[in-house]
Amino acid sequence: MEELLDQISPFIHRTPILSSGLINKMAGCEIHFKCENFQKMGAFKMRGALSAIKNLNESERKKGVVTHSSGNFAQALSLAAKSLNVPAYIVMPDTAPEVKKAAVRSYGGIITECPSTLKDREYQAEKIVKEKGANLIHPSNDLDVILGQGTAAMELLQDLPDLDHVVCPVGGGGLIAGSSLAVKFFGNQCTCIGGEPLQADDAWKSLQSGKIENNETANTIADGLKTQLGDINFPIIQENVSEIIRVTESEIITSMKLIWERMKIIVEPSSAVALAAVLKKPENFKNKKVGIIISGGNVDLSNLPF
Repeated sequence: MEELLDQISPFIHRTPILSSGLINKMAGCEIHFKCENFQKMGAFKMRGALSAIKNLNESERKKGVVTHSSGNFAQALSLAAKSLNVPAYIVMPDTAPEVKKAAVRSYGGIITECPSTLKDREYQAEKIVKEKGANLIHPSNDLDVILGQGTAAMELLQDLPDLDHVVCPVGGGGLIAGSSLAVKFFGNQCTCIGGEPLQADDAWKSLQSGKIENNETANTIADGLKTQLGDINFPIIQENVSEIIRVTESEIITSMKLIWERMKIIVEPSSAVALAAVLKKPENFKNKKVGIIISGGNVDLSNLPF
């Protein structure tokens, strides 16, 4: 992971670590926020996208990369590919917001629209693989992506090697799987903990049952966390994540508002889930030194929950 960080460092920001005395007092612990909302394209996913492309050989890069995503990974792969002069083909549901499509196009991504079902997305992505020879890169269930996402927690531990816990949100599982590996190899008696919306708690259920579970519904404001775990990241999470804490919608909104008000930074609802998890179980973190990964800051400002 250290070598990987060296490879992608020229193309990413080493994001700042911020703290708030008032939030520390409320939480009863010392919290350090790793602010990936300040990352290029506004989220941690730039790291994984670069990692995946960097691992391709020259002939593979010429054929390009393809993914299916309606949000941050679509933008991340487009910008990462542009940074490395690689064609990027992005399958997006026709229901995706125009602002997100515009962002992908501005980064050079070539969009194919399709109906919003997973089956349609996968079909279109596979079609592009066959027609163009492009390399399919999954937003979260890809080992190179997972290792790239883990570099955020690795940087956090480089700067603060005595952290007791690293907490991050859980959606598709790429961030928490990568973070848990960083904690395992670079932490000092540190544990990795996940935060997840109660309305989309498939990862919590998966750890309980020992197999990948689905969400029948995912009615949560944390839109970035509606995806499910994959067969590559789930075993990593099983082995290296000590706990997943579930939080309610009101707890997510309260935490998001708290960060906006007290730290003066913009975070998306998915990011606020990690702080909500710490505030939910203060006894687990009392007097500890806690790192929180703020996953992103791509917010629809016309549709705030507060």
